[in-house]
Amino acid sequence: MARPDTDFPAIRACIFDLDGLLINSEDMITLATNQLLEQYGRPPFTASIRAQLMGIPDSTNSDVFHNWAKVPISREQFACELKARMRKNFQNCTPLPGAETLLLNLSRARNASGDRIELALASSTKSQSFELKISRPETKQLLGYFQPDRRVLGDDSRVRQGRGKPAPDIYLVALQTLKSDINATPILPSECLVFEDSVAGVEAGRRAGMRVIWVPHPDVATEYQARQKDVLAGRTEMINGGDNTGVREVDDGWAETISSLEEFNYEKYGLDVQF
Repeated sequence: MARPDTDFPAIRACIFDLDGLLINSEDMITLATNQLLEQYGRPPFTASIRAQLMGIPDSTNSDVFHNWAKVPISREQFACELKARMRKNFQNCTPLPGAETLLLNLSRARNASGDRIELALASSTKSQSFELKISRPETKQLLGYFQPDRRVLGDDSRVRQGRGKPAPDIYLVALQTLKSDINATPILPSECLVFEDSVAGVEAGRRAGMRVIWVPHPDVATEYQARQKDVLAGRTEMINGGDNTGVREVDDGWAETISSLEEFNYEKYGLDVQF
């Protein structure tokens, strides 16, 4: 067993996922999928299948989903009909518990050196869906904590095609967006704290060399309960043949699980919220 690290550099930036972490869009995806499954006489998502697919782009077009669902139409037709339903549901997305308070607090927090905390977004969602998801005033206000040039989405040209989560690329690109002050000391990956709800996202953050807070959906937490330590280490083998850059050891102290954003411990990460 690895000895947990206890001497970390000060946190200078926090990088957030979006879906299922800040807003309830994962629930909207589940609702749309179950509606379509019912239309074709198929059973609703099981908790296990949902957990395996959550956080993975276009997961309902995968073998995992279709081998389970066995819908009597082509993948292409299912994807087209599901997209139409999701577009409608996404307009009803709302912030998840603790999201507004956490972003507000981080926006006025300082680390032990007195530095302000920089914020960025790294989401697999594509631009068109993103705009739908922030349709409501409360979600638009929530995303206002991220400057437009610090929002890296799934169709960002700086993220190489085929290198979405669990690859680290999107988090490394998000880190690049924080280098706006040429006189400032560059922020290192080890000075970043990633907030994620998905297993793929945790692995992406760990491979980027960043510390990670995992806030899993209850279904995901149950599905991966026996492998929680592997998830936190970024060692679920979701990338085959990739290098282990940034991935540390099990129980190394670089990641932890909390059940809600409301549980985040500012003091543990050396952050002082200025009121």
